[in-house]
Amino acid sequence: MADHDLVTLWEAHCRYEFETRDVDATMATMVAEPYVNHIPTMTGGVGHDALKRFYTDHFIGANPPDFAMVPVSRTVGTDRVVDEFVVRFTHTTEIDWMLPGIAPTGRTVEIPMIAIVQFQGDKLVHEHIYWDQASVLVQAGLLDPKGLPVTGADQARKVIDKTLPSNALMRKP
Repeated sequence: MADHDLVTLWEAHCRYEFETRDVDATMATMVAEPYVNHIPTMTGGVGHDALKRFYTDHFIGANPPDFAMVPVSRTVGTDRVVDEFVVRFTHTTEIDWMLPGIAPTGRTVEIPMIAIVQFQGDKLVHEHIYWDQASVLVQAGLLDPKGLPVTGADQARKVIDKTLPSNALMRKP
């Protein structure tokens, strides 16, 4: 068993990131030299100063006003939490961490994500965040899915509703 309630610690961290949008409170939930890596775009930061700069300039407060996370599943170990969730937003602001260098398209994006969060005691050590970047690009209107084995928001909807069709991209479903 973990010495600390990792779920409570993780939920507080997320509340500071997405609800109160408080960089200092977010950083206070982390070890002295944490790191965050958004795997598809390699955005985030390593070390207190770099991560705080990333949170301040590119993440916390920079997400669109309608940014929402819908929980799907959670696995809790002795020193880590793995969360599966769906993120929904309208691309009305520059989102450097997900779409670096792309001006707002006004399009809606709905994407499943996985967060693997490592703890040391009662502090967060690192986050590895995964998502399908091709799906984000399709939904933002930056990638034509025709002829490619990629999907858009359907993948997020399928995560939430298992009864939706499978195998749509296959020649012989």
